[in-house]
Amino acid sequence: MITACLLLAALLVSVPTSAQVKFGVKGGLNLASFSFSGDDVNSDNQTGFYIGPTVKIGLPLTGLSLDGSLLYNQVSAKVNVEEGSEQIMQTEETLKQKQLAIPVNLRYGFGIGDAASVFFFAGPQFAFDMSSDIDNIDWKWKNTYLSINVGGGLMLASHLQINLNYNIGCGNTGNATATSISKSVFHAKSNAVQLGLAYYF
Repeated sequence: MITACLLLAALLVSVPTSAQVKFGVKGGLNLASFSFSGDDVNSDNQTGFYIGPTVKIGLPLTGLSLDGSLLYNQVSAKVNVEEGSEQIMQTEETLKQKQLAIPVNLRYGFGIGDAASVFFFAGPQFAFDMSSDIDNIDWKWKNTYLSINVGGGLMLASHLQINLNYNIGCGNTGNATATSISKSVFHAKSNAVQLGLAYYF
């Protein structure tokens, strides 16, 4: 939490005094996809959500801006793990990933009329784990997680934003050892399509 606040504070301090700064709130849906390294693991992917404060900082170069957010981010998936050697049994668990996420994106936008503009963005997202481990399958989430956002959107009347982006995970988000007679180790990586709304005051 302290690290997250320091990152946002550093972003604001580094902004030129001539830049236009707008604060707002954003939220949306996560359509998550977990991929697993083990053949004895399969999942039914589920939706999640994100919500939190955001800031948009206009840069001196025309059309360019930065945005940063402090988000509660959640995705989940139902996981079936095959256990046993002589008699195969399946254990179903719900992996629920809860994070404090800090996306920092560079944006480029251009007007398509007096009241609307289109923008594209990309940038890193730093996340800090807030989830609980799962004992049945000895699941451990990573404490910190890096991913990349790529997407675009529409800004209406300089206040309401609609965006669609793809969040690409960098590395494993967690790993586990199934508790069975023949233990199996597997890792998971998560990506997500995110559909969101933001309102800037």
